[in-house]
Amino acid sequence: MVTWGSVATQPATIAQPAPAAVTPPLNVPPAGYSALFNGRDLEGWYGQRDINPYQLWELDDEERARMRDEDQENMRQHWHVENGEIINDGSGVFLSTEQDYRDYEMWIDYKTVAGADSGIYLKAAPQVQIWDFTEAGGKWGIGADKGSGGLWNNSPGSAGKDPLVLADRPFGQWNRFRIRQVGQRTSVWLNDKLVIDHAIMENNHWKKGHPLPVAGPIWLQTHGGEIRWRNIFVREIPPDEASRILEENAGAAFESLFNGQDFAGWEGPTDNYEVVDGALRCKPDKGGTIFTEQEYDDFSVRFEFKLPPGGNNGLAIRYPGQGDTAYVGMCELQVLDNTADQFSKLDPRQYHGSAYGMVAAHRGYLREPGEWNFQQVTVRGSQIQVELNGSLILDTDLAEVSEYMGERPHPGKDRQTGHFGFAGHSSPVAFRNIAIAPLAADE
Repeated sequence: MVTWGSVATQPATIAQPAPAAVTPPLNVPPAGYSALFNGRDLEGWYGQRDINPYQLWELDDEERARMRDEDQENMRQHWHVENGEIINDGSGVFLSTEQDYRDYEMWIDYKTVAGADSGIYLKAAPQVQIWDFTEAGGKWGIGADKGSGGLWNNSPGSAGKDPLVLADRPFGQWNRFRIRQVGQRTSVWLNDKLVIDHAIMENNHWKKGHPLPVAGPIWLQTHGGEIRWRNIFVREIPPDEASRILEENAGAAFESLFNGQDFAGWEGPTDNYEVVDGALRCKPDKGGTIFTEQEYDDFSVRFEFKLPPGGNNGLAIRYPGQGDTAYVGMCELQVLDNTADQFSKLDPRQYHGSAYGMVAAHRGYLREPGEWNFQQVTVRGSQIQVELNGSLILDTDLAEVSEYMGERPHPGKDRQTGHFGFAGHSSPVAFRNIAIAPLAADE
């Protein structure tokens, strides 16, 4: 256990919340964190009606300004600051941060009343649930008996929907959340207890089947009962740390595919690749598919990759060992700098993470060219999931594909086994920390 002042001295991926017995100065952030609430007024916050943010972002500046003015007036009626606490009367607009956040760790205290139902929207998406956990509250039938902290809008039965333990304190006492979000991957601690463990936060309420926005504001919900907030702190997580968090929570028993020194365990045109600073890299103006000696059926593979501007490569999935993996293998999962001008008019099924020529991935989740990205790919039967920097950008079943780019069929898409590899396309895309986990049928 650590106190507020020592949080920043601990490795961020294993740091623990401060013990309840420690009383840090009110609204003073621990080292490494910034205060989102100054303890005096609502500077840095604004009133936000409960609206689909995708619709809001499409409005012109004039319409957004008009709505903002209306919401600010409503905020002044229902929100105020008193004795270092933000207080909402149970009605009115939500409270939103002015700033957007991508990968971050947040601390926030709240105190509410019997019958209340509230929550915290992350990246403008609902929500980390807060509610009356008692039987008298009348919501045991929809999960209130399990307590607060769950990702309420996740699908029934999905990881994160319900908290792992009941951790609420009695009414009249302050509760403390610690929330960490990397991409969609969300962990929640309530009163020092882990209640959500690195679960995907789904975007079901606003845009079902899509990842959360890559970045967005934090909204404090009001929903039927007085709620108070204090000690609201945030620390933005840099890309390298975000990748380490994702790697440490990748699950399964991964085994290394690349020793960082040479091409032991790899076949194909390895002379067209090189090892630079512990990373496997395609040589400029070279290419071809290099692949593992071993074949795999169902597996999960994780790795980091770095794209140069205009970088182009691919992942060979269930590759037979020869031929164009995009067609003779199960598929090629595209590795591409989506921002490059020369790629601005591609078919959607050619952008990063897509099952090349068959199924398009969601765009906008790559880090800048020259930065390392973290990706995990899971293949089960005909199903493929691609998770990029913590966001699920592809979740598809190739058995259902019947339309192909250029009407060119993919005879290998139904392959049940094959090699894993990299399909270089003349640009120095680099890969490191490559590891694979064969999956049993029940995993």
